[in-house]
Amino acid sequence: MIDTDEKLAELLPALQEAPWLAVDTEADSLHSHPEKLCLLQISFPGCDELVDPLSDMDLKPLWKLLGSRELILHGADYDLRLFAKHHNFAPSRIFDTMIASRLLGVRQFGLANLVEQFLEVTLEKGPQKSDWSKRPLTDRMMNYARNDTHHLFPLADLLRQQLNDKDRLEWCRESCDRLVADNSTYTPPDPDRIWRIKGSAKLPRAAMAVLRELWHWREEEAVAADKPPFFVMKHEQLISISNDAADGKDWGHWIPRRYSTRRKQLLREAVKRGVDCPAAKRPQKYRGKPYHQNDAEKRRFAELKTIRDRHAEALDIDATLIASKETLEQLSRKESDEAWAGLMKWQFELMRDQSSGA
Repeated sequence: MIDTDEKLAELLPALQEAPWLAVDTEADSLHSHPEKLCLLQISFPGCDELVDPLSDMDLKPLWKLLGSRELILHGADYDLRLFAKHHNFAPSRIFDTMIASRLLGVRQFGLANLVEQFLEVTLEKGPQKSDWSKRPLTDRMMNYARNDTHHLFPLADLLRQQLNDKDRLEWCRESCDRLVADNSTYTPPDPDRIWRIKGSAKLPRAAMAVLRELWHWREEEAVAADKPPFFVMKHEQLISISNDAADGKDWGHWIPRRYSTRRKQLLREAVKRGVDCPAAKRPQKYRGKPYHQNDAEKRRFAELKTIRDRHAEALDIDATLIASKETLEQLSRKESDEAWAGLMKWQFELMRDQSSGA
């Protein structure tokens, strides 16, 4: 385990000289709040290293080095968000084996599926839900973590070859670049949207005022306890309490028995703040005006969908990789220049085929 500045200093030259680097992460979102980057796995020829981001090491030299190299990852969107949020880091280039496999038409693109299909190696399911913030890690956890990156280079090498044979390697490069661009910076959530959990849209405004207070109470409790919010109270309970309290009904039966006196009191205070919220300050309902396609746009949508589906069938790939339903709807509108400009080059070239006015 690389957990001191001295060990990291010894590792950096090897990483610099390595012809390739494969990277993965482990976090503790099922056990802590807010989540933390708990482990960084790095594989290169002949070595699978584990780096401890929770140690007192200065990781800036490592991030600088990784930022100058192409990194091989699998399903990189979550890793990229972790890097951006907790370490203000974004790689310059990646090769995502999940993206690559999907562009080859692979339908089961989990890492274990790909390693078995392409390398004929069966990975142990391992302790995915373990608490990766605990130290020391068990031997089983460390072996599992190393396996996550150990096979990425040979897998990526085979995928590159097949992509090149099918003239889709540039598609993969462009898709990976787009993934990095979309996840390279952390944007704090909108404070007026963050508490709007599933089911909140159906609540009356009085109940929404209670829910807003409850959400912030739960968030503070989760941070104080370093536990995920669902450990404090589930979404469904928040919705039920909000409804009952706003209607003047007794909601005390929703309070878990395990709560301390302090937590119960803070919960009651949060509910009272929501109930007492003046009508003028209650949250507004979002009433987004639904977009209704006119006849010309419906015809255009059908034409574009036919083009997309024809290409997807010929290429044997998931049609949504070319364009999602939402994208097709945007492309079919009269004012669609922005939507067309938002397509990747390879998507644009496929979709403009036989599509007038693109």
